[in-house]
Amino acid sequence: MLNANIETFLGCDKSYSEASTILFGAPFDSTTSYRPGTRFASAAIRHESYGIESYSPYLDRDLEDIAVMDSGDIELCLGDTKKVLSQIEERTAAILRDGKRPFMIGGEHLVTLGAFRAVHKAYPDVHIIHFDAHADLRNDYLGVSLSHACVLRRCHELTGDGHIFQFGIRSADREEFRWGQEHVTTTRFTLHGLSERLEHLKGVPVYFTLDLDVLDPSVFPGTGTPEPGGVSFEELRKAVTLVCSQANIVGCDVNELSPHYDASGVSTITACKIIREMLLSLQ
Repeated sequence: MLNANIETFLGCDKSYSEASTILFGAPFDSTTSYRPGTRFASAAIRHESYGIESYSPYLDRDLEDIAVMDSGDIELCLGDTKKVLSQIEERTAAILRDGKRPFMIGGEHLVTLGAFRAVHKAYPDVHIIHFDAHADLRNDYLGVSLSHACVLRRCHELTGDGHIFQFGIRSADREEFRWGQEHVTTTRFTLHGLSERLEHLKGVPVYFTLDLDVLDPSVFPGTGTPEPGGVSFEELRKAVTLVCSQANIVGCDVNELSPHYDASGVSTITACKIIREMLLSLQ
């Protein structure tokens, strides 16, 4: 008997009823400030995931043995940013209503706002752990408030002070850094202090947003806004494992892969391995 060819992230083919974590893609890049292309990331990640093993030798765990469903991409209206955010919020809210954990693959970083709106409604005291090269704290970018350069500023409008913890930040304009010093906690350049922060957040609901350009572009050139001076793959792998295994993660996302800027495919495979380690650590 022949079956339909439905491509999922490697090993994430459990049914909705049995899955505890639900993957979905948000292929959107309409507010990208430099080089577009992140709308192709979720499809590329699914396809290239079959180039790695479902088993992690780091964790001695296998994606085949955990309950994750890949629910596919949302069909987004790329010309209407507000509608896109509403569509993402609706998908996230539906997953949360069923007592499951949403795991979104972007897309540019603005997609985080749609998912976080739903998570914040479900968990009003939710905190954010944010890995990124960029602070994303601008009030607007060229007069536009809904931009990937403003996403954490928009999230702060929901959470207020003391709820956002940034790591790896090495790019922002002067006003962003000055504003951030008053309203969020930022660790520049490195992921240092993460263990202590997680200890402080024990038992608190956490949304984890990972912008892959936190990696050094020598490791991860496939992104629209590369910033030299980033972390290594091994530093990031250890850090995401720590976050996903120790924090009370109620939702998360991985974003900002632009696969066509790295013809070798190394950036996409890197994203796949980081997602694998995150999924296995969440269980």
